[in-house]
Amino acid sequence: QVHLVESGGGLVQAGGSLRLSCTASGRTVSNYAMGWFRQAPGKEREFVAAITWSGGFISYVDSVTGRFTISRDNSKNTVFLQMNTLKPEDTAVYYCAATPVYNTGSMTQATGYEYWGQGTQVTVSS
Repeated sequence: QVHLVESGGGLVQAGGSLRLSCTASGRTVSNYAMGWFRQAPGKEREFVAAITWSGGFISYVDSVTGRFTISRDNSKNTVFLQMNTLKPEDTAVYYCAATPVYNTGSMTQATGYEYWGQGTQVTVSS
């Protein structure tokens, strides 16, 4: 089992920044792909960003490209999501996910991940 815990969510004004963190425990996550998804009330879970273990492949949803940056520190089993120039439409619960088996297509799909965190709320006011 891999246990994921997110932190760093909160309330911020439009144009501000937040950094989310997700730390894994229980098993090592070396060679795991990790990703971030978000879900607003009444909406489907949406892909945000993903990264391979080495960082050699990174993907973002178009709406956050240029504003969000995903990174990871494998020595700490942690993945980050730096969110800049936040917009009200970024408001959602953000979830961290991990999987040991993946490809560039599955990394952008919620069904491609085996392990999930509890989520952290991000609220952006206008």
